Amino acid sequence: MKRLTVLDMGFIHLERRNQPLHVAYLTLLRPPADAPPDFAQTLVARLRSYASPLPPFNQRLESRLGKGFWVEDPEFDIAQHVVHLALPQPGTMDQLLAMVSRMHASHLDRAYPLWRTYIIEGIAGGQIAIYSKVHHAVADGVAGTRLFLRSMSLNPNDILPPPWAVPPQGRRERPSGLLAAPVDGVVKLAGRFGGVVEHLPTVYRELRKARQDRRDGNVDALSGHQAPPTILNQPISASRRYLARSYPLARIKAASRTLGCTVNDVMLAMCSHALRRYLIDQRALPSEPMIAGVPMSTRRDKSDVGNQISFLLANLGTHLADPAERLRVIRASVEHSKQRYAPMKPGAILGFAAAQMLPGLVNMLLAPKRGRLAFNLVISNVPGPRSPLYWQGCAVEGMFPVSVLADGMALNITASSRADALDFGVLACRRTLPNVESLMDYLGDGLDEIERLARMTIAVGRPVPMLEGEPTAELEVLSPAASEPAP
Repeated sequence: MKRLTVLDMGFIHLERRNQPLHVAYLTLLRPPADAPPDFAQTLVARLRSYASPLPPFNQRLESRLGKGFWVEDPEFDIAQHVVHLALPQPGTMDQLLAMVSRMHASHLDRAYPLWRTYIIEGIAGGQIAIYSKVHHAVADGVAGTRLFLRSMSLNPNDILPPPWAVPPQGRRERPSGLLAAPVDGVVKLAGRFGGVVEHLPTVYRELRKARQDRRDGNVDALSGHQAPPTILNQPISASRRYLARSYPLARIKAASRTLGCTVNDVMLAMCSHALRRYLIDQRALPSEPMIAGVPMSTRRDKSDVGNQISFLLANLGTHLADPAERLRVIRASVEHSKQRYAPMKPGAILGFAAAQMLPGLVNMLLAPKRGRLAFNLVISNVPGPRSPLYWQGCAVEGMFPVSVLADGMALNITASSRADALDFGVLACRRTLPNVESLMDYLGDGLDEIERLARMTIAVGRPVPMLEGEPTAELEVLSPAASEPAP
């Protein structure tokens, strides 16, 4: 029996009917050229043969006196967790995404361990899809991706165990501050909050610096209640609309090298362009810049379970028509946040981010249409494989993240890097945001816009002046592959 941390338990308490809090991947696989017609059935049988999973996949949630614990499920049934489905003909990508939209809107049953994997056949062209979801209380995006990747191989002939049969790797670092050990009595209470006391001077000092930066007129120093209300920031329903598309990583890297910025800066610029175009279509573009909450890993070990994340804020510059100026604003705000966090320990980062964003988060929960918000949406980039990989003998041709929505935040954009592509997954509340599918085309237009800017830079023979300067060394922010300075 293992008690949930405060952060993990938060994902349990915050779950609502309209707000399921599981994360997922939609993975597209290409079976071997000589695969028989019953390949999918054989794959399902092989996966179900791993019927005695390892922790945390064999553990269900149990509550005692208001506290949450992971306990081993003595009646674990692999058939509840490995499900075989097929698309009706013609098996289009639109049909697949509609199916994923419905499945992602459904809650995981807490009577069982909180994960499920669907094997979906019948896709035109012979691909097989794997939709795997796990509750956010079990693993964050980085941890879940690491675990999934360790069931993949560089060799198509290697058939490795599925994620639930792979032993967890690394030691999960003892959390600091509010994530410290369980409390039983006054003595342990003091121990639990000792980490907070340890980081309070750093948090207080950095909050004062941030406040002074804003007083001095530093536009790159964002407050935690600066984001303007938008149509994205409304109460959400239980319905979901999921969209997915890949964009060539070579194009993104080439543009980032030319412009002297990171791949992650280009990704954020693509999102900024798409959001600006979409909101113009809806006659709802705010006159002030939208702010993105960017998940940042504070993980200092190689563990692949639990949550070790915080957030930084990025100014998306959506109020600016000039793409060069938008990119400059994005890069400058992200660099400012990275430099702020660089000297901090994980506990201090968590404390600073929580204190900075608290006013805006309260407004998001209580009055998203009226008050200033911490951020308008979450945009994240999860580490993916850097080399072509195979899973269960199949070539991996897409790894599309499927994230979460919350009341007051009806859109989430998450990308995952692969060897040759950046795979975008866009999740929206279907009722709140009309015609959201246009975002996918606008993301592509955003990449075209960045490439035109890069060609202009080459034409004048030097970097655009507003983009001069080297990006600072990256924290473990977003993705080591996607956020390092381009070589």
